[in-house]
Amino acid sequence: MPPISQTKKSSKTKQCDLTKRLLAWYDIHRRVLPWRDPKGKRADPYRIWLSEIMLQQTTVQAVGSYYRKFLALWPDVKALAGAKQDDVLAAWAGLGYYARARNLHATAKIVANEMSGKFPLTAQSLRALPGVGGYTAGAISAIAYDEKQAAMDANAERVIARLYAVETPMPKAKVELHALCSALVPERAGDFAQALMDLGSAICTSRRPACPNCPWMSDCKARKRGIQELLPVKAPKMVRPLRRGAAFVALDKSGAVLLVKRPEKGLLASMLEPPLGPWEENFPSSARALKQAPFDATWKKRPGIVRHGFTHFELEIEVYMAEVANHPKLICHSQPSACGKRSTRGEGNPGVKHRPGSKDLDSLPSVRETRASPGMTRWVNTDDLRKVALPTVMRKIVEHALDTGGLLFSLRKP
Repeated sequence: MPPISQTKKSSKTKQCDLTKRLLAWYDIHRRVLPWRDPKGKRADPYRIWLSEIMLQQTTVQAVGSYYRKFLALWPDVKALAGAKQDDVLAAWAGLGYYARARNLHATAKIVANEMSGKFPLTAQSLRALPGVGGYTAGAISAIAYDEKQAAMDANAERVIARLYAVETPMPKAKVELHALCSALVPERAGDFAQALMDLGSAICTSRRPACPNCPWMSDCKARKRGIQELLPVKAPKMVRPLRRGAAFVALDKSGAVLLVKRPEKGLLASMLEPPLGPWEENFPSSARALKQAPFDATWKKRPGIVRHGFTHFELEIEVYMAEVANHPKLICHSQPSACGKRSTRGEGNPGVKHRPGSKDLDSLPSVRETRASPGMTRWVNTDDLRKVALPTVMRKIVEHALDTGGLLFSLRKP
């Protein structure tokens, strides 16, 4: 049996060999991305931070146009800090998980006003910023400063799980995977982090991984056992409960739509929406829905429904539309996410876990039949709806009411 010191030396040599092969592969096959600087050029922390916040739970394909738009509007952190939150939310509209946009703006203000426009140099310090968790802090510090951090996104976790054949189910396996990856991080920490991301995206994919093209194929324990497509082991999916309600889209004679600003905290905070009724287990009857309308008018229910998925629940909305000659005074406006005693934690996350197969809506934030006072209202011309902070689900509702066939999205420019 070899001495312990010799075993450790052999393991370290193996780790260095794995790292060298991955970086050699990356130097040839690295992806060209809007936020990725050419080889040899030091990354801009502002751009890395901006891209990593946008990439949280969002694909590279979806982020590209938003990233370029944000840079054009706010080329540095001081410019972003000086922007109005409503403008930031409007530019973010359609990208989802809107708490990220609010945290983005809050962080920009902190960095610009309290840190002289310079981002913290370490992952530990970065984690103190709003919206920056463990992975994001590690990715920023590694890519921007080459700090030896294991940036473990879903791609990296998949690669490491297969390389070492880790069969512990997610998310319990995260700690083990992070430790295994940390042991591999070299001096070129930023390139290593991006190499893992690229390898997982292009080669070590969830289905049908291109193992013959992988620089780690000969060392992959999962491949040797023929279980690469089974890893990482995922936890059972939770069934998301279904909530239903009514929305009211009013159109004036100039072609403007009535929108209301949501509360500053909770689901879709500070975003715009058409007036809504409460979200409950069943759709309201037509008579009940009309009592939830923001004002008296000839409301007509549109055929069909609007469906949208939030993180922890599904939503179905029946849409009522009315055309008005003048701007009537609002009687009331429901704010389903603001009602009840319990608050939400993030976009569509009611802060509770649901059992598989459960349809119990009692565990979600409650809603009241009585409606809240109107929030800040505005009439927005349909030609300008693409320019305001209207989240995807609300765009769907307006499109359904106006029968645009997705016009708000098709006309949206990067």
